[in-house]
Amino acid sequence: MILCISTATNLCSVAIGHAQAPPLGAKELADPHAHSTALASMVEQLMHELGLDLEQLSAVAINKGPGSYTGLRIGTSLAKGICYALSKPLVAIGCLEIMAHGALQRHSASQVELPSPPLLCPMVDARRMEIYTALFDSQLRPLTPTMAKVVDHNAFAEQLAQGPVLFFGDGAAKCREVLQHPNAVFIEGIEPSATHMLALAHNALHNGQIEDVAYFEPFYLKDFVAIKAKNKVLDGM
Repeated sequence: MILCISTATNLCSVAIGHAQAPPLGAKELADPHAHSTALASMVEQLMHELGLDLEQLSAVAINKGPGSYTGLRIGTSLAKGICYALSKPLVAIGCLEIMAHGALQRHSASQVELPSPPLLCPMVDARRMEIYTALFDSQLRPLTPTMAKVVDHNAFAEQLAQGPVLFFGDGAAKCREVLQHPNAVFIEGIEPSATHMLALAHNALHNGQIEDVAYFEPFYLKDFVAIKAKNKVLDGM
């Protein structure tokens, strides 16, 4: 029994379930403010609805990023708190891998025939024309490291020349006009949902890929930069 928590993007989601089976239950809110105001209550409500207790969990899995700095901090804090209080193992799954797993499931279910096995390219919006991304093959094996990339007309030219590439995520929409190629296939509605984490979390737990609860930090990819407001000082005030 694994509790999955994902707060790396605007989607705030939690899910509980076993390895390869569908989730026993899940809750989602597409609101960045829900991370701080509703995440803990979502977990509590889900456990109550399923008649479960946190003590029954085998582990807690967290979406480790990259993504929203604030969202990652909030999700990680709750996951670490549960693990520390109940001596449960913590598993961390990459945001892009979660999305790639969801896209792979969607593509398999769609029965859409492509000329060759596609590459998977999840995209997380990093503002302007920058995205967080990586490439995976059809077996969910990473082909590139996770990177911050500015998308232009030449982006992914080599991969697109070789065959179909599936683009998805909240960063893909803004790249659609730029990536004009017959092999560019865009899938809508793929987000780093906690429901896509269960199988990945089980595999990590089975393989002993456990995080140190005390020292684990999310994968931000880029340093957080706080922007100080420029307040004008009026004469006589």
